[in-house]
Amino acid sequence: MKLAEIYSHLNGLEYLTVRRPRLWREIESAIGAVNAETCRTKISRESRMKGKRLYSPIAMNQALKAGFVRNRWSQSKTSYWVTSDAKLIRRTMQLPADEQKAEIAAAGLTPIFSYNQTDFVKDRVAVEVQFGKYAFVAYDLFVKHMAFFVRDLIDLGIEILPMKSLQQEMSSGVAYYEGELYNLIREGRGVPAVPLVLIGVAP
Repeated sequence: MKLAEIYSHLNGLEYLTVRRPRLWREIESAIGAVNAETCRTKISRESRMKGKRLYSPIAMNQALKAGFVRNRWSQSKTSYWVTSDAKLIRRTMQLPADEQKAEIAAAGLTPIFSYNQTDFVKDRVAVEVQFGKYAFVAYDLFVKHMAFFVRDLIDLGIEILPMKSLQQEMSSGVAYYEGELYNLIREGRGVPAVPLVLIGVAP
């Protein structure tokens, strides 16, 4: 698999190549080590592609995971507590999770447990591999990466997406680099307020 396109949001790529060049090399290596043709294992049941052999999102995820795990990238989870009071959420957002819960309960409201989990994290850089539906990418960019950034757990978020040329050989509804690049740019230069790198991959 090859790294076909890159987009840097809020100088994300510049940060990565200057401050964390080893991590950038590991990301390139993980992508380059995937033989995309071995992931063409899904037989389509959709009427427009019935019987066609497609790239399997599960197989591609597993192949990429092997490369990241080999370089000791690991899954990460951040937990927090939410409630219905916006002012209280603003006041507790930066507190440790146990203090959030206590503050919400002390205010007479019910603390609700929530969490965000990301595919791979190493040295304050998070990577999401997204071969899923469109909505998942927006959640990654505007919720997951932001949650880890606001909690001061990462300095940068990375999203790996298929190029349109790859997406066309997958099931319908899968997000693709060009479309998500458009969506990100449409939000404006400072939104979301977390440095990001969008990576488009192709066979």
